[in-house]
Amino acid sequence: MSYSPRLVSRSNLWRTFIRHSSVSTVTELPRKLKRSERKPWVTSVNELKRKARLEREEKQSAREQILRPPENGLLVKELIPVAHQVYAATAELLSCASNVAKTLALYSCSVCGEVHVGHTPHKIRTCDGVGSLKNKEHRWMKGGVEQILPQVESFHLYDRLGRAVSHDEQLIVDRIPAVVELCVQGDVNIPEYPTRRRTFPAYSVAGRIIDFERRFPKEEDTPGKDINTSGFWEKRKYPVDVTEPAEVAIRGMESWEVMRSGIRKLVSEYAVHTCGYCPEIQVGPKGHRVRNCQAFKHQMRDGQHAWQEATVDDLAPPVYVWHVRDLNSREPMANDLRRYYAMLPAVVELFAQAGGRVSGGDCASLMREDVAVPELEEMKLAV
Repeated sequence: MSYSPRLVSRSNLWRTFIRHSSVSTVTELPRKLKRSERKPWVTSVNELKRKARLEREEKQSAREQILRPPENGLLVKELIPVAHQVYAATAELLSCASNVAKTLALYSCSVCGEVHVGHTPHKIRTCDGVGSLKNKEHRWMKGGVEQILPQVESFHLYDRLGRAVSHDEQLIVDRIPAVVELCVQGDVNIPEYPTRRRTFPAYSVAGRIIDFERRFPKEEDTPGKDINTSGFWEKRKYPVDVTEPAEVAIRGMESWEVMRSGIRKLVSEYAVHTCGYCPEIQVGPKGHRVRNCQAFKHQMRDGQHAWQEATVDDLAPPVYVWHVRDLNSREPMANDLRRYYAMLPAVVELFAQAGGRVSGGDCASLMREDVAVPELEEMKLAV
């Protein structure tokens, strides 16, 4: 049988490329919302309406309803070790990031706040802050751990089944990191942040929470007494780690994964609310009543927040940065090749440059290892 070679057209070549490259799974970054857009709903609006209709029916019928933990004030026993793991992983993550940041350069844009990890800041023109240049180039300055691990705070609740924090109490009630507050409500005991631990469950009668436990806090356990209000970052002094940066990066990468997976499990049981338009977080069965929202159309809401269910990205928001593949190259990433570059969470990029390995999951698919970055003179020839 004779073989007659034939030319392959560009369309056939492109279909062959698509067929063989379809096995590559690439996770897209979450779309940046416009100022007037609301965060995506975790639960559909129709499901929320159905639950609200059932709650109205329950209030009309004066009967007792047995609640499950944690709605009845008790702890979820299966998630007690998870809360302790998340709290320990959070402290380990901050310690590792602080130590690795001493060996690598961190840059932050003074206009828009974009972060870059590496010794040579990129030249990608994406600055869109107030006062940015016409060519949208960034104005880089030295950054720190606060830029790659932003702190999201929440009001600390002594009794998670108590009333919501009012507007007049915003300067009285302490604010702590939302992840720490979630761990405290999950069974982590911190002397600076006392919380009420119930031994008898609460009940719901006609839609109202009835607490039959006749045990009240003592005078010396009054919340707000002898609490250090300097903040989570200032109170924790992390010692200098003499271990190799690669080992510290590996520990930090593991802590990041443990923290994220643990938060995802805790949020599935413990209620956490976020504002649909601003980054405000409240850990508890209901949102607070402090009117400090400055987001889209806050005047129509009198500064009140539009509360909805929160996700792990609301509690521990990832700051995405451009991924540097070649650490030995001193050439900054070019703006014309931006569509070929990948992006990673800043703390993951920090540990990856220090020697940590990005394991499977969303971060590994975000790296786009199957995409070859051409040279500037080859860009016009790239398909």
